[in-house]
Parts: sequence; structure tokens; C-alpha cells
Amino acid sequence: MDSTAVLDLFRRCEGLLEGHFQLTSGLHSGGYLQCAQVLQHPEHAAALGQALATQAVHLEPSVVLSPALGGVIIGYEVARALGVRALFAERRDGRLTLRRGFRLDPGERVLVVEDVVTTGGSTRETIDVAKAAGGTVVGAAAIIDRGEEPVRFDVPFDALVQIPLPAYESAGCPMCGRGEPVSKPGSRPAG
Repeated sequence: MDSTAVLDLFRRCEGLLEGHFQLTSGLHSGGYLQCAQVLQHPEHAAALGQALATQAVHLEPSVVLSPALGGVIIGYEVARALGVRALFAERRDGRLTLRRGFRLDPGERVLVVEDVVTTGGSTRETIDVAKAAGGTVVGAAAIIDRGEEPVRFDVPFDALVQIPLPAYESAGCPMCGRGEPVSKPGSRPAG
């Protein structure tokens, strides 16, 4: 599945929106990717998971770790395609932590999987969770890297699509400057 096919899928499922949005990071953007619109369809989730797994198989992960909520479905599908466990991290008391009852064996090879990467903050937090739990992070992957510049991590990173959707601090946001109302469509509180 190449980047054109992924973006066509997002457009068909109304998962690529245009307007004035406040992202989970607190930044503002004229474009928003609503992965839930695509991943609600099991056949699409499976196809995207297989495509990411194909790109990451050479890393030989033994577990996939994703941040809740957005990364859970795609993380599960990547793990299924790789034939490994799927774990997730969740927010408790404002911190991202490994879900209670989940564990990583010392040195276990972890692939961090996210739906959309903007600043890389959630992915970095998830990498930190894996390391704190004793895992060895071998790479990270996402369906879409929406940053103006490709995001960089301390581990190999790959996305099915790199589409620059500029993001702005509210003080420098051109849409705010024009008085356009802002929408907050994310799965967790922005800012």
C-alpha cells in the first residue's frame, strides 16, 4: 500500500479534514487526520497494519506497544500481521504508563506503533514507557507523519505517508488571525 493509496483511503472514509483545528499537542492546523474514520473498518485496519508490518518486519520485534487511544487499533493490527503480542500504554494521573497487568521481559524487542505523528511527543513518551518497563525499542512506525519536516527519533522510524500539514502556535496561527473558529476533534484533551 503506497502513500497515494493510503491518502485515497483517508479521503474516501472522510478521515482527511480541512478547516481550523486544535491538535492534541495544542498546536493549530488547517488539516486534520481522523484515523478512527478509517480504522472503524476492519478491512482497512488490517490492510494498513499489514503494510506497516511489512515495513517493520526486518526489525524483528517481539511485541508492539502503542499509546491509547489512537494507536491501539493500528498497533493491534501490526502485531497481528507480525505474529507478536500487542500491548498499549495509557494515561494515568497525566502520565503515559504501561497498562496494568502488561509487562515486558528484560530486553524484549519493542516496536512502537502510532496512528498519526505530528510532533512525535506521544511516540517519544511511548518509547520511554517501553524502556522504563525493561524493553529494547527497535523502531517506531505510524500510518501518517504529518509534520512539516519528517519526525526524527533515536530509533528507526517509518510512516506509510509523510504529508506536511503545517501546525502553528495559536499566537502565530493564520486561521486565528482571520478569526476562524477552532475545532478540537482529538481523542484526548488538547493543549
